[in-house]
Amino acid sequence: MDSLPAHLRDSYARDFRLADDAFYSGRLEATSRGREKYWNHWQKYSAPVGVDPYLQGTNFQKRIRLLSGFAARVRTGYYGNGKQVKNCTVSSAITAVGQTIALACDSNPTKIVGSERLLPRLQIMLDGYRKVDPATRKKLPVHSDVPELLVETAYQHGRTQRQRATADLTMIAFYYLLRVGEYTVKGSRNNTKQTVQFKYEDVTFFKKNNRGELRCLPRDAPANLISSADGATLKLDNQKNGWKGVCVYHESNGDAWHCPVRALARRHIHLRENGADTKTFLSAYYEDKGQHGDITNEDVSKALKAAATVLEYATMKGIPIDRIDTHLLRSGGANALSLSGYSDTQIQKMGRWRGTTFKEYIREELVCFSEGMSKSMKTKFNFVNIAGNAFNTITDDLIDREYDVNVSAAYAA
Repeated sequence: MDSLPAHLRDSYARDFRLADDAFYSGRLEATSRGREKYWNHWQKYSAPVGVDPYLQGTNFQKRIRLLSGFAARVRTGYYGNGKQVKNCTVSSAITAVGQTIALACDSNPTKIVGSERLLPRLQIMLDGYRKVDPATRKKLPVHSDVPELLVETAYQHGRTQRQRATADLTMIAFYYLLRVGEYTVKGSRNNTKQTVQFKYEDVTFFKKNNRGELRCLPRDAPANLISSADGATLKLDNQKNGWKGVCVYHESNGDAWHCPVRALARRHIHLRENGADTKTFLSAYYEDKGQHGDITNEDVSKALKAAATVLEYATMKGIPIDRIDTHLLRSGGANALSLSGYSDTQIQKMGRWRGTTFKEYIREELVCFSEGMSKSMKTKFNFVNIAGNAFNTITDDLIDREYDVNVSAAYAA
């Protein structure tokens, strides 16, 4: 900057500042914190052996030896609670070191030059860790009976607005395949995620006119029209995978209570009657004495476990209560769509998945996925190998044989 003429310094300083702002806004705070944490560990690890942490001018043998040693130390849990960590944590640590160096220098020393692949020794080490890691215990899905029970219970006499909001949000989350961060607040607020919660202004209701045409209802429509809406959309400003301005539509399933559109209507009317502004989170609720609060992920988790316990999920469905959590609403909705015959594309669009990771939510261990398979497999299809004489000569063996073979006689022979 000092070499620039005085009249240009301000404009260049502005350009650099704007570039820095764009860079920092492009980072996820949670990812950046993790990267900084592992980078600090790496600096302390490399300092005693006299190696530049940026590995500039370090020969390959020394570089790979130090990186693999650091990976091994991370694996032991040295930088955590002392318990061995999984392959994915070690991989994150190595990635953090490589990306930090790449941001400061012109290359990533943890990867093969000109490739996105890790150095072979590091990759083989991670593969070895993966082989011995225990299987991941994924959360299992629930049926719609869980949010339905919560709604039935919450709207009994004497229940609180907090209970009703929790119940309605579980119903909405199940049908709209929502991530928990999209409809609840964290117990301890932070800005480490890019997902933006649904707000009062993000809900739009639709109703059919006398000709059966779907029409958008105004935001100030009477409560009776909102309560009888034929469909509703949720608009998401931003989400985990970076999609912005996504709208998800559901139509009413005809049930007066156990319906995502009716649940949204109850939330919408409650917020409007209590003077909520357009930016108020959908998770907000107002008690009769004017007390205001927001539903947290812990509220939803406790409610789901309680409902699953009453419905005897552990004994009747083989799903332990400790494997039931907030994520199972998204998983349960995806499974319900799959079992109902909807295509992968339809499920992917409803859940706003960019790739095929949604298939991890489809739990093949559910009995429904193998229903009727053994009967179908028992069917004789009378197939013939059309390549039978193309690669091996079988004509000489079969041409003179009778095609009507007596099986009993063949076994007796």
